[in-house]
Amino acid sequence: MEKIRIAIAGYGNLGRGVELAIRQNPDTELVAVLTRRDPESVKILTPGVPVYSIGDAKMIQDKADVLILCGGSATDLPQQTPQLAKMFNVIDSFDTHARIPEHFENVDRASRESGNLAFISLGWDPGLFSLNRLYAESILPQGKSYTFWGKGVSQGHSDAIRRIEGVKRGIQYTCPVEKALEEVRSGSQPELTTRQKHTRECFVVPHDGADISKIEQEIKGMKNYFDEYDTTVHFISEEEFEKDHTKMPHGGFVMRSGVTGENRETSQMIEYSIKLGSNPEFTASVLVCFARAIARMSSEGMTGCRTIFDIPPAYLSSLTGEELRAKML
Repeated sequence: MEKIRIAIAGYGNLGRGVELAIRQNPDTELVAVLTRRDPESVKILTPGVPVYSIGDAKMIQDKADVLILCGGSATDLPQQTPQLAKMFNVIDSFDTHARIPEHFENVDRASRESGNLAFISLGWDPGLFSLNRLYAESILPQGKSYTFWGKGVSQGHSDAIRRIEGVKRGIQYTCPVEKALEEVRSGSQPELTTRQKHTRECFVVPHDGADISKIEQEIKGMKNYFDEYDTTVHFISEEEFEKDHTKMPHGGFVMRSGVTGENRETSQMIEYSIKLGSNPEFTASVLVCFARAIARMSSEGMTGCRTIFDIPPAYLSSLTGEELRAKML
């Protein structure tokens, strides 16, 4: 079996997750890691695989079938994905929803000019949940769609907490409101505000002598982060934080409440959900799965940028078409 040769750009939580996911897929292999750090300081888990500076990416251009980018969406991927798409077939998990059209255009231009193929915004949302929404709204055109996130760690909100004076460690969980979930499942198609759909729960380790009342007020009043939500702040010890709040779980629901029938009298409900013990490890597993598709589509001569809407499901599996029809259809 000829293996798909994968390189990783960025070796944080997501990059390590990609390395672990490659181990679980016997038709893939890790051939290199690119980093912005000193390559000598980066210790990976796979023996014998070289680590290069990202500035030396050209050195592995002929060694990788696909480069999986594991940087952040705020500042890394808008620059890295178009640049590296000039040298490689690339996959990223860009998740700033409002900027996806702009990102798509930049990556599409770069990859077409170089004759490469690029997949952007893969993961679970955007990504798998995007496809769930497309299927549901296409099947039930008369209805309303809802997306709930959590219970899970919001890395951006957690970072915002940690920047408050007096906070030593902090983490924030986004939690769907059970009452809102029940209303949607009832088929009543409610109009829900931001506050009605989600709450935010914070766990904070304060520095010795810190004003915890002031910290709580700053968190709850923080614009664009907490002010539109019912927010609970728990102050805990560092031991409790280390014991209970160092993982990165997440999850969510996509729901479509619709109607069918001559007089639209029949209620129909579509619901998808995921429950993740590790957000980065799951996202990494999605990215590695799509490495099969990009390798196959590239071998067929396809170039330019694609999203999950454009990728045939059969290309994600290591099974043949005959095996898929026999086992899964």
